[in-house]
Amino acid sequence: MKNFCILLLLSFFTTNQSLSQTSNDLHFTELASRWDEAIPLGNGMLGQLIWQKGNNLRFSLDRADLWDLRPIDELKKFNFKWVCEQVNKKQYDTVQKLGDQPYEKYPAPTKIPGAALEFDISAFGKVKSVRLFIDKALCVVKWESGRTLQTYIHATLPIGWFKFENMDSTIEPILIHPQYATEIKEENSYNSVEPAGLALLGYTQGKIYKKGYSYTYIQQGWNGFEYEVAVKWKRSETGIIGCWSISSNYNKNKIDEAEKVVKNQMKKGFDYAFKSHTNWWKEYWEHSNISIPDKIIEKQWYMDMYKFGSASRKGAPPITLQAVWTADNGSLPPWKGDYHNDLNTQLSYWPSYTGNHLAEEQAFTDWLWSIRKKSNVFTKRYFGTAGLAIPGVSTLTGEEMGGWIQYSLSPTTSAWLAHHFYLHWKYSMDKAFLTDKAYPFLKEVALMLEELTVIENGIRKLPLSSSPEINDNNIDAWFTKTTNYDLSLIKWELYACIEMAEYLNLKDDAKRYKILLSEFPDFSYTKEEGFLIAPDFPLKNSHRHFSHLMSIYPLGLTDISKGINDSVLLINSLKNLEKVGVSGWCGYSYSWLGCLYARSKQGDKAADSLNVFANCYCSPNSFHLNGNQCKKEYRPFTLEGNFAFAAAVMEMLIQSHTGIIEIFPAIPSNWKELSFNNLRAQGAFLISAEIKNGLITKLIVKSEKGGLLRLKIPGREIIEKNTKSGEILNF
Repeated sequence: MKNFCILLLLSFFTTNQSLSQTSNDLHFTELASRWDEAIPLGNGMLGQLIWQKGNNLRFSLDRADLWDLRPIDELKKFNFKWVCEQVNKKQYDTVQKLGDQPYEKYPAPTKIPGAALEFDISAFGKVKSVRLFIDKALCVVKWESGRTLQTYIHATLPIGWFKFENMDSTIEPILIHPQYATEIKEENSYNSVEPAGLALLGYTQGKIYKKGYSYTYIQQGWNGFEYEVAVKWKRSETGIIGCWSISSNYNKNKIDEAEKVVKNQMKKGFDYAFKSHTNWWKEYWEHSNISIPDKIIEKQWYMDMYKFGSASRKGAPPITLQAVWTADNGSLPPWKGDYHNDLNTQLSYWPSYTGNHLAEEQAFTDWLWSIRKKSNVFTKRYFGTAGLAIPGVSTLTGEEMGGWIQYSLSPTTSAWLAHHFYLHWKYSMDKAFLTDKAYPFLKEVALMLEELTVIENGIRKLPLSSSPEINDNNIDAWFTKTTNYDLSLIKWELYACIEMAEYLNLKDDAKRYKILLSEFPDFSYTKEEGFLIAPDFPLKNSHRHFSHLMSIYPLGLTDISKGINDSVLLINSLKNLEKVGVSGWCGYSYSWLGCLYARSKQGDKAADSLNVFANCYCSPNSFHLNGNQCKKEYRPFTLEGNFAFAAAVMEMLIQSHTGIIEIFPAIPSNWKELSFNNLRAQGAFLISAEIKNGLITKLIVKSEKGGLLRLKIPGREIIEKNTKSGEILNF
């Protein structure tokens, strides 16, 4: 027994000695008093927030597939043809009643929270430090009294761990269930943004069972859904060690019940699991890293890439609005914590490509592929066509949720989603993925668009068009002429189909798409204002969604590399964006603007935009809060602004969308010392580079699949070289 205790103490000592602090860690001198400022942990399926509520330390516990999936019947009662008829008759209130109002009227379908663990720390004294070690995804809390807490969620297993040490008194966790059965107050009606009580879901409150040093909580949801939370702990020589898990019967298949998971994991122990956990995170950070002189931007990038690794994992559901950190405020999450595919999901996966995290990105494309057949049925019912349209706002299982149907039921949403299949192929050069998934997905989207569009006066167009979220949900949010948003996605979709078909030597397919592409008009723009929203409809007022600039970023159809006309159009579009001002923007607007400035090679402006985001649109824990916190505006938490920020930083460091890999294409004028390692470029090239004293001192290219390398280095002619698979080149 004595030797066993010595081993435990040595193990604890080794774990602590291996912790390396960095300036990019989260570090505070007190625990957060709000859930949306808490320390975040996650592994794509499970999530945890560490904060203080009253006198208690609180762990907010979450699981990605905890959903109330009840359908909205109204959405089955109309179709796109009927919408067009109502718009033409100027009777849009009938459309709003069926398509929009149910989203605000009903609390479900929605993501739901899991539970919480609390520990009474009233006797612990003052907190000395709270640190999130991002290299190991470990939170350590230290009190001036000498007490310590270590907690983490295992990188690959459905388990969370906690260890309290240096205790001179006993402490035990208390399992807290969400308040699903509180009294519904008259004023507590549902609103998709403002807090609304969980009792609106109508659940019978689940029960908590305590047995010795363990708890189990089982909560029934809608239509037979249930989830289970379990926690188990034991006393050590100087404190307690415990673990928790959440399981669900999503898809009616209850796998690895939480109670069994914690029982088995307790046999292995905190430190045993910690080793494999840290190995995963070590490999994750080896996939890419950066060093830049602007330490505010650098730290935000590391925190955002940390959150990406915590929120997306192959085999788990993809990132929703809040991912695995559902609001822990007794209410339903903002915008139901759903899948917003008119911007949010797409932006959330922007950093995965250049960031060299394709495995984590596949959570998204795998999910889109899995809901394809259900979406085929939706496409036929709603649009009356063959092919594929995925709802712009959807549940975990891909069911449409409505709300502002110009966007939640947009016909071009699937083209933007298809862009991620395309990017996965271009960055990986995985021919099997192209053949089996990417091209079939895009081909179905193209078929839907071909059948839905009509030809008027020799020009192909949509029967009705829109541009998120211009004119909100009014009848004039519909345009009779195709918007630049819709047109950009349609054109990109067809260009991509042509490229894929030619790569696969499908000549007849490529010919067909070229003919179809030729039937669409040019973009609408003016010399002074750049891109318009739609023909004869310029951007006159500040707006958060840069939907009219899709052609620039992310699609790359308009690019300064294509000559003076594109350059002028791009620059003037950004100047007009600056002219109308920022009053209508939210956080993700600044992240997206950073990407746009990077593509226009305006590095100083890109950095300025990203600094505004990091300083004014993020919680102290780095969460994107939609409103301007420097002005104490509203603060609903969503993640897409964080991940678009990370993508913008990498767009400043490397670009490859033109087929030429540009090194340091948009760095600010005062960045003289910087580097990056293993950023991924299209063509499946991994790039590492360094600048010292303003000069490039290192440039290494690894070719994963072989092929033609076209490289643009500042101050030098474009380098072209045929590479072999696995070849490493030094320049």
